[in-house]
Amino acid sequence: MRPILFLLQQPDIEEKIKEAPDSAYEIGVVIGSYLPFVVLVGVAYAIYHYNKKKRGDS
Repeated sequence: MRPILFLLQQPDIEEKIKEAPDSAYEIGVVIGSYLPFVVLVGVAYAIYHYNKKKRGDS
């Protein structure tokens, strides 16, 4: 039930960009939509790098 609720709460990015008052708001929407993904990839890479270094597989 929670994943369904989570998907329903996701904002419609295209709609927000269409209704944007100016270009700065559009840039903020785009950055805000991609930033969580970029942070998640960075954390995953840091964990991978840490574990690889710990095992000695340089």
